[in-house]
Amino acid sequence: MKKLLISVLLTALTVSLLSGCGSSQSKDAVEKYGSATLKLYNWGEYMGENLISGFEEEFGVNVIIEYYDSNEMMYTKLQSGESYDVLVPSDYMIERLISDDSLLELDKTKIPNMSNLDAAVLDLAFDPDNTYSVPYFWGNVGIVYNKNNVDLADLESEGFAIMKDTKYAGKIYMYDSERDSFMIALKSLGYSCNTEDEQQINAAYEWLVELNTTMDPVYVTDEVLDYMIGGGKDLAIVYSGDASYILDENEDMGFYVPDEGTNIWCDSMVIPKNAENPLLAYEFINYVLSYDASLDNTETVGYASPNAQVLADVTAEDGIYADNEAYLPRMNYALDEVFKDNLTLKQKLAELWIKVKASN
Repeated sequence: MKKLLISVLLTALTVSLLSGCGSSQSKDAVEKYGSATLKLYNWGEYMGENLISGFEEEFGVNVIIEYYDSNEMMYTKLQSGESYDVLVPSDYMIERLISDDSLLELDKTKIPNMSNLDAAVLDLAFDPDNTYSVPYFWGNVGIVYNKNNVDLADLESEGFAIMKDTKYAGKIYMYDSERDSFMIALKSLGYSCNTEDEQQINAAYEWLVELNTTMDPVYVTDEVLDYMIGGGKDLAIVYSGDASYILDENEDMGFYVPDEGTNIWCDSMVIPKNAENPLLAYEFINYVLSYDASLDNTETVGYASPNAQVLADVTAEDGIYADNEAYLPRMNYALDEVFKDNLTLKQKLAELWIKVKASN
């Protein structure tokens, strides 16, 4: 929340300065791009401390930022007719926006810094050849565990099923998300997290009901960071970027990604077809991919950078994430999967998830 307030204050200050002094740099931006204002719609607390102010200063523009807390919230706003210049949706939502013909096909000559990207985040299944999207952050889902209280041998032998090991009853946090929770159950059972098979989905439902009725789980979202930093439980399902922050703050915590596979995700920048300032959107996307901006992003937020050199530097022997086992996602692992967009499956899992949490 502090980062969110800082961004808002910086934006307000920039607006005041630009309007008060009639900046010639701002006038140059209007001549070059048609407008000196960029409208950005992004996740909250998901940007480097200097990302927006640095972009505004370098290009003589003003960035108006709105925040969302789910892909669905962003999608609903876009469908209502709202216009933004840059969005940062997740993989499956980008797949839906492409299907809706809502995104601008990118002119990559306007994004030369795409050459900075790591091969691991390019040409993913939801947007082959990155025709519509440019990676922003990426990561996976795993288990944060207290190394003093959880036997690593249990994690290695049980994988996600450790969340049902009654040895740890009353000592677990589950992430309150139907898609992630069903992914965990499906992977533990040896199935694809994108399955449409009714028997497999029902088996995953029973797996989660058993967990709910025997393990006394606490369902959490972002508050899991503070809870695990404080040592509230012994096991928690956590996104890798949040896990890297937890590990930095509490040396007793470790991170484990089961061999049966997990969800690997990529949030990417896109330009909607109804963007009012696509030329400035290209400048922003290209700026985000620069070394300094990418470094600022990953140092502030903790998720893996798509910039290959930044990724190498922060995980090098003297890098800030050198000893953080959660920071760098597992690459090119056959059993890891990206979520596919499937509205029917999503609705079914949402209905079953309500039943899971009501089962005890």
